Order: sequence, then structure tokens, then C-alpha cells
Amino acid sequence: MESIDHLFVQRERKGNAEAVVRPSLSYWQDGWRRLKKNKLAMTGLVFLGILFLGAVIGPIISPYDVSQQNVVEGSQPPSGEHWFGTDELGRDLFARVWYGARISLFVGVIAALIDMTIGVLYGGFSGYKGGKTDNYMMRFVELLYGIPYLLVVILLMVVMGPGLHTIIIALTITGWVGMARIVRGQVMQLRSQEFILASQTLGASTFRVILKGLLPNTVGPILVNMTLSVPSAIFAESFLSFLGLGIQAPFASWGVLANDGLSAILTGDWWRLFFPAIFISLTMFAFNVLGDGLQDALDPKLRKGD
Repeated sequence: MESIDHLFVQRERKGNAEAVVRPSLSYWQDGWRRLKKNKLAMTGLVFLGILFLGAVIGPIISPYDVSQQNVVEGSQPPSGEHWFGTDELGRDLFARVWYGARISLFVGVIAALIDMTIGVLYGGFSGYKGGKTDNYMMRFVELLYGIPYLLVVILLMVVMGPGLHTIIIALTITGWVGMARIVRGQVMQLRSQEFILASQTLGASTFRVILKGLLPNTVGPILVNMTLSVPSAIFAESFLSFLGLGIQAPFASWGVLANDGLSAILTGDWWRLFFPAIFISLTMFAFNVLGDGLQDALDPKLRKGD
């Protein structure tokens, strides 16, 4: 009997020792620990890191200029000299794909940042105020949500002309409504918490309560939504450029390259469509698996069961 009691005491001491030794983790440290366990999400993160690095140095390390033409070397398949082959004008496709990565990633990230800024401020104010203010603001959101996206783009192209700035404006006119809805829902859940009521009692302004009290507690959903909005913007830009409504020469985004490569399929130049298409697909896949991994890692409900 004494040996059994002694065994229980040892186990209890061991558990207490482990509880003391194990360091407490912050919200972000715990989220990073959980994210590292998700191999698919980490694969997506590594790929995106390589992609951003390649977009910066890819055109630089290529021995060929992006716009350098050499008709004699036109429509050559991938080789040791031209890793991704060449187009009908002899331009090196490796340099053009990485240059297209710059344009596509720039459009996607900038559009996502603008959507986040507008959506967070609009949704945070609407959810915090509530009542008639929230009702009117959400009706406006629903009005924008109901406008056909392609119609907005075509109208902007007619008024402003096709170009990089036009496509960014077109992506952000209605792109922020999803973020606004998510932030509004999170803020409405948090506004009745004790720390928010304490800030209001102490006379904090509406802007300070939203900026210092509410928004920091919604960073997880905001980050996840932003991660998922980047591939949506990249795909939208590629689709519009593919249709001829987006990026125009001399710029070369992935959508422009895919549009050029589609007609080359008939002549057997498969590589001209393959490389832009595979980069678009892998980029969207990487952002989506990373977004799913962040959602699982930053979910407080899943944290409790860990």
C-alpha cells in the first residue's frame, strides 16, 4: 500500500515539475507552434517565400532582358540556354515569367492591403456602433455586393483606360466588403466584453476603443481573410489580363503570358501556356493551404483542446 501511495506521489510531483518547467506561450507563439505542425501549410509558406524571392532576383539572374527580342531564336522549347523556352519573338520566357510574378504579386498584395484597410475600418465602426448606423452601413455593403464585378471593371476600363492602376482600383472597389462583414461580426461579439465597457467608462473615444481594444482581438480572422484574398486578387487580375481587360504592354503579368500562350498551343508551343498556368495554380494553392493552416492555428477553440 505504501509503494502505491509513493508511486502516486512521484507521478504528482513529476506532473507539477513539468507544469512549472513548460514555458507559457503567447497567442502568436502558440499559433506559430501549431502552424509548424501543419506540413501542407508550411510547404505553402516555403513555396511563397521562394516565389517572392524569385520575383525579386529572377529577372536579374536571367542573362536575357525581359523585352529583348531575337526572332531567330523564336518559339524554342525549354533548353539549357532558355530554361522555359522562348516566345514567337525570341523573348526568354524564364525572365518574363518571373517579371510577371512581380506584377501579379504586386497587384494581389496591394489589392489585399487596400481591402484590409477599408474593410477593417468600415466593419469595425459598423459593428461597434450597431443600431441604425450598422443597419445603414450594412445595406450599403449589400448594395456593393450585388453589383456585377465584371461590369465595374469594364466601366472603369472605358473611363480610365486599361492599366495597372485601373486594375487595382477595380479589384478594391467591391473587394473590401467581405473583410468588412467578417470584422463587423467579430466586433459585435467583443463590444460587450468587460475590457471594452471599462474603456468606455474611462471616457475613451470611439476611434481609440476600436483601434486599441477591438481590432487587436480580431487580428487572427483578419490575417486569415487577407491571406485568402491575395490569391483571389491574383486570379482576378490574371483572368482580366487573359481577356485583354487588365495589364497591358509593356507589362507582362501571368495573365498576359497565359493569353499569349493560348494561341501558341495550336502551333505546338505548349511551354508558353504551361509555365504561366502552373505558376498561377501553384501560387493560388500555396496561399489557400497557408490560409487554411493559419485558420486552424489561430482558432481559439482549437487552442483549448491542444
